[in-house]
Amino acid sequence: MANTGTRHYQLAATLIAALTLGACGNEPAQHAAAREKVVGTYTIQEQSLVLTSKLPGRTVASQISEVRPQVSGILQKRLFEEGAAVTAGQILYQIDAAPYKAALARAEANFDAARNQWQRFQNLIKSNAISQQQLDDAEAAWKSARAELDSAKINMAYTEVRAPINGKTGRSLVTQGALVTNGQTNALTTVTQLDPIYIDISQPISKVLQWRKELNEGRLKRISPQQASVSLTLEDGSTYPLAGSLKFSEVQVQQSTGSVTLRAEFPNPDGALLPGMFVHAKLQEGERNNATLLPQEAILRDPSGHASVWVVKDDNTIERRAISIERMIGNTVLVEEGVQAGEAVITEGLRGLRPGLQVSPRPAQNLDMTTSFALASQ
Repeated sequence: MANTGTRHYQLAATLIAALTLGACGNEPAQHAAAREKVVGTYTIQEQSLVLTSKLPGRTVASQISEVRPQVSGILQKRLFEEGAAVTAGQILYQIDAAPYKAALARAEANFDAARNQWQRFQNLIKSNAISQQQLDDAEAAWKSARAELDSAKINMAYTEVRAPINGKTGRSLVTQGALVTNGQTNALTTVTQLDPIYIDISQPISKVLQWRKELNEGRLKRISPQQASVSLTLEDGSTYPLAGSLKFSEVQVQQSTGSVTLRAEFPNPDGALLPGMFVHAKLQEGERNNATLLPQEAILRDPSGHASVWVVKDDNTIERRAISIERMIGNTVLVEEGVQAGEAVITEGLRGLRPGLQVSPRPAQNLDMTTSFALASQ
């Protein structure tokens, strides 16, 4: 019985030793597998991209005309509804025309008399019945009477105060029975043209200089006038449905802000845009043919704010590389330098990474590339 127990003990010891040796033999392989960290990556691609800027602006009426009388008199009628649309030449006010009708009648009578006398003198000069001086005086009197008649007709026409432009009227600042005078400082009303309407946009001069530099260096391609457009976002976040076009840029820099003003013109057929509204305008700067875009999930920043990414090398080891970011675009960043097309950057599994670490890359699952790069291309 003792021999049997001894044999059982020896067999158990042999089995334990074998299992221990087997476990020790597998340990390097298990550690090697643990060192290959699984990471999600995005492979960089270059693409054509239209670059835009979103800048604040204010709406400005394309034309504003203050309506003033050009003759003096009593205001008899107001012939428009306040706030209504009017057309150029439409009568807005009627000034008492009686005094001007009388002046016109006198001017017509004086003109007829002066013309008749000049015509008679033309016949008399042939028979030397009058002197040349008398004929010249008669001609001068006729011309003076003609000028007075023209002036009386103009004043008569000015008793009807007309709209100088197409647009919408403001409040009437005078009422029936008021005395108005030629050259008065106070306007009778204001006519404002809202279609088209202007958008004045402020842009830093540094941005304008950078844009010109990129165009001159060929990094940015001009967009044809047929493709270039400006879009608007209103103060409530809604998008204005009609596109506008850039008209001009001021030639002077505002010293207080270091910016220049750009002016865009928008159609406004329904009058939805009113002067003084705050808006955001999206301007198309140009087209970048070889744009390098990275998802934001790949971007790391140090305490100083400098950006970098983890790049997977050909041997599946990784390195941290500094990059230069030009701007944010949608869910992506436009990279100026630091990486190139074909390289893979890590966007998933960033915790615990260190230079030289062996990784097992796979396509990232934490990116919605359709959404990200659709936003970037807008």
